[in-house]
Amino acid sequence: MSDRLPPLNALRAFEAAARHRSFKRAAEELFVTPAAISQQVKSLEDYLGVSLFRRLTRSIELTAAAEALLPKLREGFDCFAAGLVVARRAEERGRIAVAAPPNFVSRWLMPRLRSFTTAYPQFDLRIIGTLRAIDHPDQETTPDPGRADAEAQVAVRFGMGDYPGLEVDLLFRPSYVPVCSPTLLEHGPPLRKPEDLKGHTLIHDESSPGDEERPGWEEWLDHVGATGVDGTRGPRFSNASLVHEAAMDGLGVALVLRPLVDSDIEEGRLVVPIERPVPTRFAYFLVTPKTLVDHPAASTFRRWLTAQAKQQARRRSR
Repeated sequence: MSDRLPPLNALRAFEAAARHRSFKRAAEELFVTPAAISQQVKSLEDYLGVSLFRRLTRSIELTAAAEALLPKLREGFDCFAAGLVVARRAEERGRIAVAAPPNFVSRWLMPRLRSFTTAYPQFDLRIIGTLRAIDHPDQETTPDPGRADAEAQVAVRFGMGDYPGLEVDLLFRPSYVPVCSPTLLEHGPPLRKPEDLKGHTLIHDESSPGDEERPGWEEWLDHVGATGVDGTRGPRFSNASLVHEAAMDGLGVALVLRPLVDSDIEEGRLVVPIERPVPTRFAYFLVTPKTLVDHPAASTFRRWLTAQAKQQARRRSR
């Protein structure tokens, strides 16, 4: 087909000159010289073997051949433009950005992402770990488009679920549980009841200072009615992932959100020595702008993520 078509530049020059009835105005539109337009039109005339313009003293007129060619050529250019729009939209449909709390990304989402990328290789994911996805009493709960994570098409939020103007899906309501390395139980002092914690190192999570929804060791010990345990002692970390790593390395016992540690428990890296969970009012929610509910990539990710949460809940119940 390309062998039967003249050069695109010649067609563009003719269409502009015919539309404006002027080589000069066509040249201004295409950012070339009038001589270049004339040369391109001449090459097209030679290619077709017909004259396209009658060159008068101060103007040009279209020949019958040009009058017949112009509408079809415009139709073709419109088709080209429509095809480019479709291609751009197809590219947009293949990309999705997800903003979520860093701890959720590293502990819960990452172990499951391979199933998404394997099942839907046509979609490119951009994962944005941000603490702004965690709600605080003095923070607006509706995502702010002006912030650094505004490019995210969907978000996983840790909060109360009050997100006006957005589609909200509950993923799960976590609780705080003590976890430690299995080796700590094998080689350390007994750890069967809350009071046994007095013989172990307590690991503290200070990744979200001032978070009233995150109980510390003192609150957990008070909730379970433990006595004789100093809940203030032990190392402190400003990053939740470091807390998990310290617990898996056998440093001590950490207070973490479950089911964020379910994968580590299933793989034997962590255990829950004392099954005394402390609930939180906060939960993890997937929030989607209403304009993206039917977006191919966003809707696919939404179905996949909610299905993963339900599947994990069924595994825990068994």
